Amino acid sequence: MPNNSKQLLPKTYAEFFAGIGLMRMGLEQAGWGLRFANDIAPLKERLYKHHFQDTENHFHLGNIHEISADSVPTVTLATASFPCTDLSLAGKREGLSGTQSSAFWGFIRILQEMENRRPPLVLLENVDGFLTSHNGKDFSQAMKALNDLGYSVDAFVIDALKFVPQSRVRLFMVGVQNHIAPNLLNESTISFYQSELRPSKLAEFIFSNPDIDWNIRPLPSLPKRKDSLSDIIENMEANASEWWSEERVTYLLNQTFDRHRILIEEAKQETEFTYFTAFRRIRNGRSMAEIRSDGIAGCLRTPKGGSARQILLQVGKGKINIRFLSPLECARLMGAGDFKISGSFNDALFGFGDAVCVPVVKWIADNYLNPVLESLNDLSISESIEYGEKVRSPQFV
Repeated sequence: MPNNSKQLLPKTYAEFFAGIGLMRMGLEQAGWGLRFANDIAPLKERLYKHHFQDTENHFHLGNIHEISADSVPTVTLATASFPCTDLSLAGKREGLSGTQSSAFWGFIRILQEMENRRPPLVLLENVDGFLTSHNGKDFSQAMKALNDLGYSVDAFVIDALKFVPQSRVRLFMVGVQNHIAPNLLNESTISFYQSELRPSKLAEFIFSNPDIDWNIRPLPSLPKRKDSLSDIIENMEANASEWWSEERVTYLLNQTFDRHRILIEEAKQETEFTYFTAFRRIRNGRSMAEIRSDGIAGCLRTPKGGSARQILLQVGKGKINIRFLSPLECARLMGAGDFKISGSFNDALFGFGDAVCVPVVKWIADNYLNPVLESLNDLSISESIEYGEKVRSPQFV
């Protein structure tokens, strides 16, 4: 008699570079349960613990290079939103050998040392500049490192503006253990790989790197965003201290380009408020305020300098009111409007500016991780029946 016993892979995960917990919020909305979280920043730990009340048994503060693989429980998924500082166009482009982005190798070490407890699924997230860092060598090196650990890989790009009124382009990478999820697709044309989620630059990379063990899955179209910038604005009284003085408003307006100033003056005459956002930039040796007028906020950033703080303009009814985006507005732009905000103004901005967009993560879980997990469990059942034995499955906690 065949032994049809089976042990299904549960929706459990370990999160590295956890930040303030927005990856967790997205995965939990898709039915996943957290078993372990790690981050190096005490500030992020404080914000995380203020929102989540169950951190004692799973949040580990510390450098990933010092985390023991034995301390990580056996889970189905491991996530890593590793530092982008050395990979982004705004950084020094030192790549995976840079001081911060080299933390990726700490994550790889942990997976390697987990051996037969290695998670069947891995989800990585970073800026899309990772794709071109060192002419693609960093991205290739990272994908091959996952291949060496038994993962076939996939990659796709999502701009959060499909979900929230914020332009936030991010590269996502998924690894699936080869021995339980063989390649589903193997085409030889760039056009096959290119799509809404795999733009030409990524499709070209996939096609041009056949030595990487790819596992490209078809994905549905992204949703159409429902909200605009005006929908996330926090209601503040006209005399609130956050609003800038008339002198400060005038100073900013004098820094705008003529074409932007015309838009603002026209909106000032309207009977309803129009909302713009702005960043300060150095152009031709002088500080300029670059205005965005399409109902979308620019990408939130950590407040490491004055230019990183995004400015909000409320224009209409004969008025021009200006202030910085509030922490609540930043939370809403990340799809985390119910996050329990704590700490100083800059603390909150640092947490949200260095995080993942919640509805993007949920979409990935719903449309990628959950279907793959279902396929893996179906494969386990069929193999158990066919061979009359329990397939390899670690003991989960």
